[in-house]
Amino acid sequence: MKQTGKRWGLRRLATPEGFFTMVAIDQRPPISKFIARKRGLAETDVSDQEISAIKGLLAQGLAPSAGALLVDPNYGYSAAAEFLRPDRGLLITLEDHRFEETDTGRKSRLIANWSVEKIRRMGADAVKLLAWYRPDASADSLTHQREFVRRVGEDCAKHDIAFVFELLVYPFASTSGSFKDYLEDPNKQADHVLNSVWEFSKPVYQVDLLKLESPIPATLLPDPESEQAKAIQLTFNTLSKACQGLPWVLLSAGAGFDAFTRAMTFAARAGASGFLAGRALWADLIEPYPDQPEVIKNLQAIGAHRISTLEAITTQYGAPWRAHYNWPEGLSLSDHY
Repeated sequence: MKQTGKRWGLRRLATPEGFFTMVAIDQRPPISKFIARKRGLAETDVSDQEISAIKGLLAQGLAPSAGALLVDPNYGYSAAAEFLRPDRGLLITLEDHRFEETDTGRKSRLIANWSVEKIRRMGADAVKLLAWYRPDASADSLTHQREFVRRVGEDCAKHDIAFVFELLVYPFASTSGSFKDYLEDPNKQADHVLNSVWEFSKPVYQVDLLKLESPIPATLLPDPESEQAKAIQLTFNTLSKACQGLPWVLLSAGAGFDAFTRAMTFAARAGASGFLAGRALWADLIEPYPDQPEVIKNLQAIGAHRISTLEAITTQYGAPWRAHYNWPEGLSLSDHY
């Protein structure tokens, strides 16, 4: 039986119907790059205060429409706190955006001076951890990444807090097109995504909710109603099976909104319980910055409409998270909001 605190956390992250309509504003390098471009600065000259200011705008504009908000502890939480709704969910990021890289793999690490225990004490509903992973990496990299995730899962169980785990496939540093940003690998292989999910859906990692990328680059996905979509849907169905009974949500990995909407349709039809998306919802909407009123206007109007559109797709085709776990008889979800 799922621990009480974990179940309660998942409940708070979801809508009354049991779907996840979550917004991520925990991005760090993408926001510093954005500010550098807008200000005509080197990225190293972007101030922490301005990164936090962008996150405050995102929280102010999107928190009213999101079922839950994902923020980072260093830049995001202090800026977003006043806009967080007590009747909605809160996830806190634990992984550092910096990582060790060799020609044959990446090694993730935690944000300095942060832990599962600290996130639990601050009142969050869930811990979010990202790990870069590909099954053909070096044995040293694979061992490190597996232990990295296992230890966090163990701590989440110890402190009875929901563990939301995010997986991203990446290109090797030695290959053409390598990058260190949080982007979707346009040359990724579906088998790498699927086999990675099979690994981390094992009970040893104690994951409660998987945050997964499209097994096929979002920009290559056809119209979900087209003839060629049938083969694509089978791949998404296999992704869902690879979760081995765990609920999962789709991430956007920097995709545009239209591409992510197509991906969300395939994912929901395969049994996804919703989305935890960031830049697909807001990247283009903050372009008026530093005109803050215009940014807020975009987020509250267009951003809210995008969330509503994705929620409709999820509700129509997706599977509620509680179908994956036994929910006590007589306990209603209707008082979530």
